[in-house]
Amino acid sequence: MQAIVDRLFEMQDLKYKEFQCKLIPGIDLDSVIGVRTPKLRAYAKELYKSGDYREFLNELPHKYYDENNLHGFIICQMKDYDQVVEEIDRLLPYVDNWATCDLMRPKAFDRQHDRLIEDIRRWMSSDETYTIRFGEEMLMTFFLDSDFRVEYLEEVATIRSEEYYVNMMTAWFFATALAKQYDATLPFIEGMRLDKWTHNKAIQKACESYRVSDQQKSYLRTLKIK
Repeated sequence: MQAIVDRLFEMQDLKYKEFQCKLIPGIDLDSVIGVRTPKLRAYAKELYKSGDYREFLNELPHKYYDENNLHGFIICQMKDYDQVVEEIDRLLPYVDNWATCDLMRPKAFDRQHDRLIEDIRRWMSSDETYTIRFGEEMLMTFFLDSDFRVEYLEEVATIRSEEYYVNMMTAWFFATALAKQYDATLPFIEGMRLDKWTHNKAIQKACESYRVSDQQKSYLRTLKIK
């Protein structure tokens, strides 16, 4: 919808555009408008409340990075689980960067963990970089606390990819798991269940976390693969 694109350009911040482009290597500069995230979130809420977003969600692929982010934020407002999953499945094939992938935290997922875990497994089994990453991130976000099971660590440990943004998410997942479920996660690090780069990156990120004790960090550093 041209009206939505026009509104996004009204919120353009060129300094923010320059900053954002530096964080996303290889992105087409002409595809970035440069709208700050708080403004995008607020606009998504406005569109969702008004109902004036349906045509926009059907206009895939979008031209601009900011449109994809707005699209993701609108999905996060939806309350019906089935609708959210349907819309995410439509959007994910067009996600081509980590920032758009990582912004989605749908509210509807909070109350549907029994169903969500099956969709997470489906996403993680994809061949698409950002679909896998999204699945891993949802597992990290929703299943490392009260609903945690060791089998989830096993499932992520079996993921093998040549893609940097998949491996970085795997490292982030295991670093977070070490912070939240240290005793269950440590055997996966001791057993060197991840590839060398991901293994070492997980340790590095865990050692940067305030939720991992100094004693734990000292031991983890001894497990780095040289």
